Amino acid sequence: MKPSLQLKLGQQIAMTPQLQQAIRLLQLSTLDLQQEIQAALEANPLLEQEDPTEYTSNNDVSEDYENDERLSAPTDNENHLNHEDNLDSADAINQQEMPNDLPVDTTWDDVYSANTGSIGIPFCDELPVYQGETTETLQDYLNWQVQLTPFTDVDLAIATAIIDAVNDKGYLTISCEDILESLGSDHVELDEVEAVLKRVQHFDPLSVASRSLQECLLLQLAELSEYTPWLAEAKSVLKVHMNLLANRDFRQIMKETKLRKPELKEIMNLIHSLEPRPGNLIVTNEAEYVIPDVSVFKEHDKWIVQINPDNIPKLKINQKYAALIKNSCSGADRQFIRNNLQEAKWLIKSLESRNETLLKVTRCIVEYQQDFFEYGEEAMKPMVLNDIAIAVNMHESTISRVTTQKYMHTPRGIFELKYFFSSHVSTDNGGEFSSTAIRALVKKLVAAEDTVKPLSDSKIATLLAKQGIQVARRTIAKYRESMRIAPSNQRKCLL
Repeated sequence: MKPSLQLKLGQQIAMTPQLQQAIRLLQLSTLDLQQEIQAALEANPLLEQEDPTEYTSNNDVSEDYENDERLSAPTDNENHLNHEDNLDSADAINQQEMPNDLPVDTTWDDVYSANTGSIGIPFCDELPVYQGETTETLQDYLNWQVQLTPFTDVDLAIATAIIDAVNDKGYLTISCEDILESLGSDHVELDEVEAVLKRVQHFDPLSVASRSLQECLLLQLAELSEYTPWLAEAKSVLKVHMNLLANRDFRQIMKETKLRKPELKEIMNLIHSLEPRPGNLIVTNEAEYVIPDVSVFKEHDKWIVQINPDNIPKLKINQKYAALIKNSCSGADRQFIRNNLQEAKWLIKSLESRNETLLKVTRCIVEYQQDFFEYGEEAMKPMVLNDIAIAVNMHESTISRVTTQKYMHTPRGIFELKYFFSSHVSTDNGGEFSSTAIRALVKKLVAAEDTVKPLSDSKIATLLAKQGIQVARRTIAKYRESMRIAPSNQRKCLL
């Protein structure tokens, strides 16, 4: 075949840079958008941020300042009297002799005593020590205590290996044999590893590096006073009947221990006062704050939606730089200003389009889920992205971008826009019920159940069926697990 030229007509969709920028800004979260705007302000000299506040005029300020000057200015007689008073007070101070050592209430030895605890921390009987929030990890906190403890070089290596094997909950993840093998030394024995482990377990938080829940709770009970009520019985239950206690088989425990129900309640009260996850006492998570993108409130029996103005700074064109295009500057400078001016206009227009789209979608969601704002989660209607896309005449992918990582502040709390979308379950009367509403009903039933005989998943499904909501047991289990509600056998309690 010979090469030849052909003329062909066709149509294709081409995304302009402006459209690409608008789509990218639409799917950004508030924090990412703020970083994007800050980068644009630093890179584009023709883009600047508007001043949100306007102050009073200079004339008013100058007049107020002059009035203050007249009111506060002393007279000549007052200046003379003040001058004489200052001289008299200065002479009186010079005549007094200052002692070399000023008296103090306490001495250095009274405040800092040489007595320390097992980890070298100053001990005080009167003032309790509280472990507050910290940004360091549990391993960092334990290593700091190791440095304060008089360890030999071998014991220090063992303690470091033990701390490295502690997880965030405070439990030791490997056995003492594995720690001994990781040291790679023939001069270290297993008894020495276990001895160092016992010392680490008495660090703060107490019972850290425990190998099981049973050991963790027994270590905490061992530190209690011997006069603590029901202490011996609690230790016996944990040592002998740990499996029954884990399954909450209280009837079998009472049968084997010959304990009565009130006595077992007291024992369970003591056990529940312990900390099963000692690592949780060291708070390492930094607080994360959610800044809502829109606010919803009710005014005159009507729900109003507003964009949060504090999220995004208002931008404008720097007119001083924009005016340089008309001046007699060089061609390269004029082209540079023109390009940056066009980019600044595109960014401002994209931000306006983003706010308009977000406001339109949010208003449609509020209108569709008005029963939720009035009555709560149980009145949530089933809704999918396509429902809002049809209502606002947009593509479903656009709705997905708008509702991702965007938050709404309501009288019932702060919710992500994705929260209002859920699947549905058919009812007996031919209607539809939202999965969010079903979760709310499950939570309500569990909260009102008898703790001695909690509701099983099958029983919950039966109760919902009486209300006309046909839900399978597997679905109830899935919803319960998503809300972090324990199974019925673990929710059983004597208290």
